[in-house]
Amino acid sequence: MGSTTTFAKRSLRWLIIAVGTLLAATLLTLQAPLGAHAAAPDEPGGDQEPTGFYFAGVITYQDEPLPDIQVTVEGNGFEAETLTGADGRWRLYVPEKDTYTLEVVESTLPDGVIVEDNPRELEFGLTGSVIVNSFLAPGERVTVSFFDQVVERLMNGLNFGLLLALAAVGVSLIFGTTGLTNFAHAEMLTFGAVVALVFTSVPFGWPMWIVIPIVILLGGALGWGLDAGLWKPLRRKGLGLVQLMIVSIGLSLAGRYTFQFFIGGGTYQLPGAGAPRDIRFGPISLSIIDVVSMGISIVLLAGVAYWLLRTRIGKATRAISDNPGLAAASGINVDRVIRIVWVLSAALAAIAGVLWAYFRPGIKWDMGTQVLLLVFAAVTLGGLGTAFGALIGSIIVGILVEISTLWIPPDMKYVGALAVLIIILLIRPQGILGRKERLG
Repeated sequence: MGSTTTFAKRSLRWLIIAVGTLLAATLLTLQAPLGAHAAAPDEPGGDQEPTGFYFAGVITYQDEPLPDIQVTVEGNGFEAETLTGADGRWRLYVPEKDTYTLEVVESTLPDGVIVEDNPRELEFGLTGSVIVNSFLAPGERVTVSFFDQVVERLMNGLNFGLLLALAAVGVSLIFGTTGLTNFAHAEMLTFGAVVALVFTSVPFGWPMWIVIPIVILLGGALGWGLDAGLWKPLRRKGLGLVQLMIVSIGLSLAGRYTFQFFIGGGTYQLPGAGAPRDIRFGPISLSIIDVVSMGISIVLLAGVAYWLLRTRIGKATRAISDNPGLAAASGINVDRVIRIVWVLSAALAAIAGVLWAYFRPGIKWDMGTQVLLLVFAAVTLGGLGTAFGALIGSIIVGILVEISTLWIPPDMKYVGALAVLIIILLIRPQGILGRKERLG
């Protein structure tokens, strides 16, 4: 009886040990990442702990594999590195799907060989792997001095500021004569770019020097139609400025999604976009598109200044800005002048849209909205209702936006301009030129 009991206890003990071992093996199996495999020591990434997610690729130079090239990955608190094998292949495992910075260490490359777009940010798609192949060619890494970077960004900022001024002056003219903050001005920019896209594409295929005047004419026609069909009737009904502003927001939304309906959500390029910057003045490099863009902006802005200061309609516009009632009592046709202001502002916005499409570059259904906040910032910075203030504010904003990329990421470059706007308004609330409700 005693031996039987001892045998039972031993059997139970071994059974418990077997079940425990089986459970432990099962838990280890469940914890292993799905799809992971153990790489052999001589395979790329063989010295790493395999997971289900990895970056891999091959590095070659003139069609020959490069061995012993160091590749690093970093992100989400994780760092790893590896060397390419004899066939130029490498693999780096990461713990999870996320965005990582991948870098080929150039000091391990042969002399005279560089890697473009290095380091680079990568993220996983639907699969657990990202393949990055590097086919290298001879090159030279050129470093640019801080002074040269500042000078080049100043020129880019001036170019951006001038095209921004074309839109901002129109916003300022409309505000000065009607008191309306027109949110639909963004869609006037998009309208000009879309018109240029239509007439430079099939079946027209016209050159840009013919399309530019068409853009200006159709932009002006849009401004005439909006005032005749919408704004003048609303003014006659006595709507307040808040109601008119809400109407402009609704008009902006309607125009934006109308553009999306007709051209879709993609990005389109105008002829010559991305032209090489082969015109050099010391550290400044420009493309022919940059030179033409700045030339068009300067000519049009100079024409607006002459119109405001030297013509009867321009002087009448300034008079209406100061006192609409007194201007009407002195014999000025206020509605006629406002109509002309709408035509001029829409034409300037249309050509600004074309130049913005080249500067950006690309035409999208919501491209005007992306620059509208900067337009309002320029108008406010220069002084509400002052056309020349809008010009000064636009150039300041454009330069600040470009210069700020020396210290902050490009995705945040608009923040610096808006921060300066807030600081200046704290010091001088009426803006730089500061004459309230005054044009010119």
